[in-house]
Amino acid sequence: MFAGSNLLVLDHPAVADRVARIRDKETPVPVFRKLVEEIGVFLAYEATRGLPLRNERVETPLTDTTVQRIATRPVVAPILRAGLGLLPGFLQVVDDAVVAHLGFYRDPQSLVPVPYYANVPPELGDRHVFLLDPMLATGNSGVAALDALVERGARTLTFICLIAAPEGVRHVQSAHPNASIVTCAIDAGLNDHAYIVPGLGDAGDRMFGSLTSVPAAVRSKS
Repeated sequence: MFAGSNLLVLDHPAVADRVARIRDKETPVPVFRKLVEEIGVFLAYEATRGLPLRNERVETPLTDTTVQRIATRPVVAPILRAGLGLLPGFLQVVDDAVVAHLGFYRDPQSLVPVPYYANVPPELGDRHVFLLDPMLATGNSGVAALDALVERGARTLTFICLIAAPEGVRHVQSAHPNASIVTCAIDAGLNDHAYIVPGLGDAGDRMFGSLTSVPAAVRSKS
């Protein structure tokens, strides 16, 4: 069904239980946001499993010893706005990761991702870069964000999401076959409005209680 072996779907009862609760339309905003942060810990734990290590000497209260540290600080890049919900969980796993930000919104008519913000460190070539976005639907925003990171030198990329549609997975794999995808579930597909079904609705709206991801400056021009 999917190309390659760079796709990981988490299989854990604690993850399944939390995903069930965020799917429920009755879950209130504060609970939804907390559950997303908690799931983010599980996703980050698995996504960062392959980070390279280096040896370092430290002195304990009793003696000195050799320990292992993460060799190079990874970069974590949430796609604004909804990707911010997964960021606290990631930073619980790798607390000194470098945080970048990428801003895209989806044009409601064309479904084309429109960039409006980018704050990315210049030295990406030797770092593992983790892209955060709760939903992988059409894959248009994900591919655009991965393109932007590659243009800035990124070579080792992982896309982290709560829920994915098969269409989005195939799009990312086609455009970036070397990128990994880590998710909690792959749903049936997309509806006529390009929402994941069964999905959980608009993750950003449910996380922050807002009604649109289009920046105010853009709305004022329309």
